[in-house]
Amino acid sequence: MRKIRGFLLDLDGVLYVGNQAVPGAVDALHDLRGQGCPLRFVSNSTRRSRSSVAGRLKAMGFPIDEHEILTPAVAAASMLARDEKTAFLVTTGDANRDFEDAGITITEDLPDVVVIGDAGDRFTYELLNLAMRMIISGAQLIALERDRTWMGADGLMLSAGPFVAALEYATGKEAVCVGKPSFGFFSTALVGLGIPASGVAMVGDDIETDIGGAQRCGMQGILVRTGKFREDLLASSGVIPDLVIDSVADLPLIL
Repeated sequence: MRKIRGFLLDLDGVLYVGNQAVPGAVDALHDLRGQGCPLRFVSNSTRRSRSSVAGRLKAMGFPIDEHEILTPAVAAASMLARDEKTAFLVTTGDANRDFEDAGITITEDLPDVVVIGDAGDRFTYELLNLAMRMIISGAQLIALERDRTWMGADGLMLSAGPFVAALEYATGKEAVCVGKPSFGFFSTALVGLGIPASGVAMVGDDIETDIGGAQRCGMQGILVRTGKFREDLLASSGVIPDLVIDSVADLPLIL
């Protein structure tokens, strides 16, 4: 491996699973910061606003500030605000706050874009049908993320990817993905970290989104055996991590 000067770390499945911190994760972050290692946190979670994500992490004991976190909703809101676009959101929780804070007009009346994230139980026929009609009428389709699954407290859960694919199939339009593994998302995170990609390692539990995406951007990829990690996917994906570790607790040992 090349020398690592800083880390991008996924959250769900890496620092915590469900509502529980991964054993040793909090201490690992303290150790890395004690060694002067810059950190940024990049999550494809789209059920919470960035401030809610930060609050949840602090409640678990993680020494993480809001400005250190990048989510797809923050990235999308910044892009839409720059272009003065209106939006219809297919999301849940308080993810809408990031768009409202950026001054985005959220509307069902001929929106410029349809933004789809992990809407959980809000994914109904009626909601998807409404989104489909908006896209056919001219709205752009933006995917906050395209993950297939994520690891919930009681097992694997459907993420936004399958629903994005359904809307693409129904409308014949391709979604623009703003979260991992998009180059723009990783580039924004690297700017915040202040280190060239060659000196950064991405730590994640998704072999394709985290590891493959990071490697295509010039970073190294460290896969953890927590969260939604699956041995069969590691063997069959075609992506070769630069390193596989048992959990984020092992990170301070590799510097």
